[in-house]
Amino acid sequence: MTTFRREVALASAALADEGIASPEADALALAAFVLGSDVSDVRRRMVMLDEADAGFLDRYAGLVAERAARVPLQHLTGRAGFRHLDLAVGPGVFVPRPETEFVAGLAIEAALALDAPVVVDLCTGSGAIALAVADEVPTATVYAVELGEDAHAWAARNVADTGLAVDLRHGDATTAFPELDGTVDVVVANPPYIPVGMVPLDPEVRDHDPELALYGGSEDGLRIPLAVALRAAVLLRPGGLMVMEHADTQGRTLPAALLRTGLWADVTDHDDLTGRPRATVAVRA
Repeated sequence: MTTFRREVALASAALADEGIASPEADALALAAFVLGSDVSDVRRRMVMLDEADAGFLDRYAGLVAERAARVPLQHLTGRAGFRHLDLAVGPGVFVPRPETEFVAGLAIEAALALDAPVVVDLCTGSGAIALAVADEVPTATVYAVELGEDAHAWAARNVADTGLAVDLRHGDATTAFPELDGTVDVVVANPPYIPVGMVPLDPEVRDHDPELALYGGSEDGLRIPLAVALRAAVLLRPGGLMVMEHADTQGRTLPAALLRTGLWADVTDHDDLTGRPRATVAVRA
């Protein structure tokens, strides 16, 4: 008899051998995906020593092999959790990470302090941050823009699937929403920021995330973030807030570059939940 316990254990071991950071969690998630259920159901079947049928075994083995080859888990299941949301993702869009949930939280906190905030998400990718703001700040008017065609399509699907009110546009973050100039309360952005020439170590990022969402256009990775910040400065009203994600090596360089422009006051950097520099918050002067 082949049980779910045995198959998940074998899958977990195989994923661990290939350097997957969370082999058991990924093995459970893939089993739940094949079953069309959830991880708690898989755990119940494991405890009960339920037998796995041939159809499950064949499909599960194929997915485990793909994950062992470092295809992102989210590409295999087609889903990514982000704060309170379950988003559709796949090839062509940056998979939202836990550290970006922290960045979204900073923008949400700022928006919640206002009665009817106008919030703009520049470089929205899958729409994760914009949708999280719309979900958790129901009084907000939320706008989002994405340049990549594939990523915009994923964002449009997520807006439709969630039914949340986000005005999504396809276009360049550095020229977006001219009709909002000087009126926005909060701008949040997760722009591409990896320094040119610095190739990500994780195959899931290096081989599967779109380059448009990764590289910051200069040796320090700040050319595109600073261009996005300049657009944010034009969009924001005086006293408005910008929240921008950055690489953990840019916790000093990005705030310093922003201060040199003379457009920002009260520039502060924030560590994420792992203690790494992750987001700069700046007030429009």
